[in-house]
Amino acid sequence: MSAAQVSDHTGAAALLSSLPMAGWLLGDRGYDVGWFRDPLKDKGIKVCIPGRESRKKSVKYHKRRYKRRTRIEIMFGRSKDWRRVATRYD
Repeated sequence: MSAAQVSDHTGAAALLSSLPMAGWLLGDRGYDVGWFRDPLKDKGIKVCIPGRESRKKSVKYHKRRYKRRTRIEIMFGRSKDWRRVATRYD
């Protein structure tokens, strides 16, 4: 848990060393930080994070794979909508 004002990549730094082996890591523009990308590449994880608009050098990413990320976001959003049905309050 972190405060609402903390950016995504700051919280991800704490989890970076304990990441399991994976083929791809999908993330939104909030994770576009060089110090986050480099250790992932060292672990052999392919990064699919679009670059921020303020980035001076553009970054290539797999656009078709990135579009699939929205399906996951929608699924988690719907599960939060139906939280009242799935949660028992005793």
